[in-house]
Amino acid sequence: MFRQAAIIATKQSYPANVRQFATLREIEMRLKSIKNIKKITKTMMIVASTRLSKAQRNKVTTAEFAKPEKNFYQITEAETSPLTKEGKSLVIAITSDKGLCGSIHSSMAKKIRSLLKEDSSAEIITIGDKIKQQILRTNGDNVKLAFNGVGKVDPNFLESSLISSEILKYINESPETYNKISVFFNDPITSISFEATNDPVYNEATVNEAPGLCKYEITQDLNIPKDLFEYALNTKILSAMGKGYAAEISARRNAMDNASKNAGDMINRYSILYNRTRQAVITNELVDIITGASSLD
Repeated sequence: MFRQAAIIATKQSYPANVRQFATLREIEMRLKSIKNIKKITKTMMIVASTRLSKAQRNKVTTAEFAKPEKNFYQITEAETSPLTKEGKSLVIAITSDKGLCGSIHSSMAKKIRSLLKEDSSAEIITIGDKIKQQILRTNGDNVKLAFNGVGKVDPNFLESSLISSEILKYINESPETYNKISVFFNDPITSISFEATNDPVYNEATVNEAPGLCKYEITQDLNIPKDLFEYALNTKILSAMGKGYAAEISARRNAMDNASKNAGDMINRYSILYNRTRQAVITNELVDIITGASSLD
């Protein structure tokens, strides 16, 4: 009983004239800020739409570089090599440094975390600050190498070559043997959807143990598997960056389009609220004037 009485007394202690509704000035300022946000999101949507066609062409161009070694892997049956089930896993996760593009970065981070639940010892190399920041929150010890400054322009062979050379340096200097190397990226399925997927890269030892390698006549003087591994790593990264860039531009366009529509709906609601509040203020002022005038009679 005492506790209930205390609660009732506390509720009754509040002043009776507490304001419960936003003033006309607050509604006007909020409406103005939403209109400014809509201008920004609409501009970003237009910019993303103009860049999307170029990104789509770049995706097709960069994908051509990865086709030869993909065919080679299929013919040699490299995925059935006994070494693919041995050694440590190395994951190369590719996103970018930019945000405001929906759930494209979080879906990639979710894919990497699910992989780490199955293989907690896998090492991660991140390309892009967004995926790096999200993985560091939960699996910071797995991140061994990180690259940033990507995604500002269309991916090109020089950029992927510089990245792959640093990754090769890390692989050569590491005491571990990486027989499972996977390049994770966002693959644009349609103009409004994408999927976090991966492509394997097989090292020299794995290719040498491939069952179908005997189908090729390889000169012993040339180290074809090693050269193929270095080239395949470069082209896989280039192709993944091209696809991921196209998926990001498409996701940003869709995200900014949805944000503009949501801002438009909020503008309509706040415009109605503003008009109703303004009418109420005018009515109250007229009532005060009429009451004052009648009191003088």
